[in-house]
Amino acid sequence: MRQWILFASSLAFGTAAFAAAAPTRSGMKPHVSMTEARTIALKTFPGKITKEELEKEKGGSGLRYSFDIMARGVTHEVGVDAMDGQVLENSIDNDKD
Repeated sequence: MRQWILFASSLAFGTAAFAAAAPTRSGMKPHVSMTEARTIALKTFPGKITKEELEKEKGGSGLRYSFDIMARGVTHEVGVDAMDGQVLENSIDNDKD
């Protein structure tokens, strides 16, 4: 009986700890500032930032900074994860908006 109680309480507390550590999609706030993300983006593709935004998008944590960076007549889109600063995208921007 004592082992069963120990097992049940371990399971309950372990599950609660796991649930508390799991990320949520609602109310996410960036851990990386826009300034830090700009620095990361410009190290990835040096140039002049022409557009920047914080957006929800698939990949990484789901929250990213997106930068359009112009250099030598080419615009690159660089995506930086707003939670950990990882570069998620570095590609030529073909979007003509």
